[in-house]
Amino acid sequence: MKRHWLAPILLAALAGSASAAAAEKSYGPGVIDTEIKLGQTIAYSGPASAFGVVGRVFSAYFKKLNDEGGINGRKVSLISLDDGYSPPKTVEQTRRLVEQEHVLAITGSLGTPTNASVQRYLNERKVPQLFIFTGTSRFRDPANAPWTMGVDLAYRDEARVFADYILKVAPNAKIAELYQNDDYGKDQVAGLRAALGGRAERMIVKSESYEVTDATVESQIVSLQASGADVLVATTTPKFTAQMIRKAYDIGWKPLIFIPFPASSIPLVLQPAGLEKSVGVMTAAFVKFPGDPVWKDDAEMKDYLAFMAKYDPSDNPDDFLAIAGYYGAAATAHVLRQCGDRLTRDNVMYQATHMAGVRIPMLLPGIVFMTAPDDYNPVKQMQLQRFDGSRWTPVGEIVGGR
Repeated sequence: MKRHWLAPILLAALAGSASAAAAEKSYGPGVIDTEIKLGQTIAYSGPASAFGVVGRVFSAYFKKLNDEGGINGRKVSLISLDDGYSPPKTVEQTRRLVEQEHVLAITGSLGTPTNASVQRYLNERKVPQLFIFTGTSRFRDPANAPWTMGVDLAYRDEARVFADYILKVAPNAKIAELYQNDDYGKDQVAGLRAALGGRAERMIVKSESYEVTDATVESQIVSLQASGADVLVATTTPKFTAQMIRKAYDIGWKPLIFIPFPASSIPLVLQPAGLEKSVGVMTAAFVKFPGDPVWKDDAEMKDYLAFMAKYDPSDNPDDFLAIAGYYGAAATAHVLRQCGDRLTRDNVMYQATHMAGVRIPMLLPGIVFMTAPDDYNPVKQMQLQRFDGSRWTPVGEIVGGR
């Protein structure tokens, strides 16, 4: 007996299943069943072009994920554009990413002045400005910028750890400051002064600033030496950090030098400055460094080195900036995985602000991402490190910013 009456029922059931499956999916701009489109601006040219490695590693990381099947079956398309570390260019490129490319989110963009130039624009349009590379406090302010989140150490936390160490080993130190004249430099300066408290006026004997467009900071170093300072705390980008270390050594000034983590690259900063001239320089670390024998058999390190060899062989895996690009891309991938089929801008921020003890590859053991709707500061712990002429060596235990 022919049962033609079954066909409509089966068709209806299949249609219902398809509708239910479709209803479970929720997509924002830049997302289809097979693709997730993201945007990024990086200084591939200009005075901070050393930072370009971050974008290259970010892109390489998603190429690797795509080769492995993507994220929840979707390939990730990262559009990484050059902004030359110039805020007007960042505005132009970001508007292109949002209004023409229709990306789901901006992720991994680098620089304090550059990210600041588009922060209001992105927040007004409710576009995630996610895991950006700048430790300035304005990018960790959910009350005023709920769509913006940094991905590395807060500069004020780093400055407080520097201050704690200075007070411990040299309570009568005379401190000189060299800082970039923007939010990047000023935020760390504020953090150092806050940590020193009432002792700041006595201990900080000289401050000098520079503009990112300056050719050199050599005159500032001569001025700081003349102050009689025996400690130098710098908030500088790679180019100027190398100049500072080299000039201080060449004029016979030997203060205890602290450099910020974004300028702690051995190949991009300490080698150009001179490895022998960099001995004793200190920084704060929160990631594993290749070349340290302690990580010789570490699984994450092996994965990282294999990744760099295959997907980005032109960049130096020992460069801190390469490691930064790697863990930043891994953090972005984690959030996208957690979104499942609800790939909306709202859900991206929900997942990013509900990371409780998330382990991201290449962070030091014991350091995890911790975020909440009222806490946009994912990395809170660090370890002081000292350069011994060939590698960074740990000083003390892992500590946390207050």
